[in-house]
Amino acid sequence: MTFTTPRRHAVLVLALAVLGGAALTGCGPDGPDGAALSGSQGPVPRALGTFYGQKPTWNACGDLECATLTVPMDYAHPEDGRTFVLPLARARAKDPGARIGSLLVNPGGPGGSGVAMLEGGAVDSFGARVRARFDIVGFDPRGVGGSTPAVDCTGDDAAPGTGDKPDGTDGAGRPDGAGGEATGGLYPRTDEERKAALADADRTAQACKARSGAILPHVGTPDAARDMDVLRAVLGDEKLSFLGFSYGTSLGTSYAELFPRRVRALVLDGAIDPAKDWYQRSVEQSAAFRSAVDDYAQHCAEVAKEACPAATPDGIRRLVDDLYEKAAKQPLPVPGTADHVDLRTLHTVITMSMYTPEDQWADLSEALKAAQGGDGTKLAELAGGDQAGPDDQSGQGSRTAGTHGRKASTRGPRPADAERDNSDDAFTAVNCLEVSHPRDPQAYWEAVDRSYRDAGVYGPSGVVDELVCHDWPAAPREPHSVDAKDAPPVLVVGTTGDPATPYADAQGLARQFPAGMLLTYRGFGHTAYGRSNACVGDAVDAYLTELRPIPTGTTC
Repeated sequence: MTFTTPRRHAVLVLALAVLGGAALTGCGPDGPDGAALSGSQGPVPRALGTFYGQKPTWNACGDLECATLTVPMDYAHPEDGRTFVLPLARARAKDPGARIGSLLVNPGGPGGSGVAMLEGGAVDSFGARVRARFDIVGFDPRGVGGSTPAVDCTGDDAAPGTGDKPDGTDGAGRPDGAGGEATGGLYPRTDEERKAALADADRTAQACKARSGAILPHVGTPDAARDMDVLRAVLGDEKLSFLGFSYGTSLGTSYAELFPRRVRALVLDGAIDPAKDWYQRSVEQSAAFRSAVDDYAQHCAEVAKEACPAATPDGIRRLVDDLYEKAAKQPLPVPGTADHVDLRTLHTVITMSMYTPEDQWADLSEALKAAQGGDGTKLAELAGGDQAGPDDQSGQGSRTAGTHGRKASTRGPRPADAERDNSDDAFTAVNCLEVSHPRDPQAYWEAVDRSYRDAGVYGPSGVVDELVCHDWPAAPREPHSVDAKDAPPVLVVGTTGDPATPYADAQGLARQFPAGMLLTYRGFGHTAYGRSNACVGDAVDAYLTELRPIPTGTTC
């Protein structure tokens, strides 16, 4: 569904403080949305009163202010003492006299840190009117980043800081680089390859259960949306203003379903359609990545100019196809090192480079040119030094273009004392709760074959990524149409050439909201606000600050 473009992703280490005091027990009247109201909207059930009534202590952290929020682990039993403590960061409104309130933001993922998003400089991507009139507030969702506890799926046999398999295979059970065609380890065909892929997925699921089994049922999107309502109340806002990118659109949608009358403004950029099942999400995104690479070939000269690796679109397509063939047969060398660039690394770099063409296509082009000449150094640099293993990720966190809403991988070698980045683990845990998956592995192999027919080399890996969910130890949601009949007008933003959240999802989501508005950006890359053009920025800013509606058919 991320999100999270490279400019929105950073790492921030926060000191966490746990809210003191025992939760009050008992019940009180719920609000009309089926959950606790706060402040001027009515009483709060006593069991949630401690959470809704907390007053965070904000401390300076660089140019921002930081605090923590405590929320119940299980909203069905908020009195049982189990909690998540979530890091918060905010940039104060520049014009306090004209301040509207707080604007909550989420960068996507699932697994993206809202705190790291702001710390990484994303505040500067908001329009001047929004910066003047809102406190911009980022948070780490439950189980993510600096959350305590956080999801941990680290296997005992994993090398620290990497996702590489210890046996030196490519994730399909064969030696790195084996295979004589351009699908290499991306498309498990034989029984042996499929058995190895299933075993790898099951190892990951078992590691998640062993290390985080107690919290896995509680890190899904509806619970995170309930946390947003606690945060809204704690910040003193009667209604929520929210901007979510990619998977963040799922959070916003879920909030509107739970608390439609507490919505002030929702901007859902890079939308995910909750009505689609796991297979639709996977194969439609794979097809979108295939189209995005074709867009790169067709429009490289406009964006990357002289850096383009060939003189014509057809020349670029042939070059990419040729590199896939070469890497499948023999990994590309990285001169002067023992490293190499295998097929999964090449595939990861190409797909993740589709997210922000203005930032990435020139570097990708230079790397492809060098690789065509037999030098994989620049490709390895773009991969962050993390050679491809079964857990490599591309794009919005997808392991080589898998499900919606995944973050751009910035993984690389990490110092031994660095805080562990759990974005991969959180992605897996939330994704497996986000939509139901079939239990029978045969369903995935049939889907793998169909996806290869539909999207070529860009198809199978996304389906294989979903195998980890086939026997997940927590109950998922089912695909459903949005039910938020009392919500005010909601703004959905869709990019026609989005590789991670296909434009059709934005169209579908906007139709499902009773007062949904669709703003279309005709362009390339993932999401639009903050990286496209003034037309998009002005429309979003006017909606957030003035609640100005977007006319039907508005295109930028």
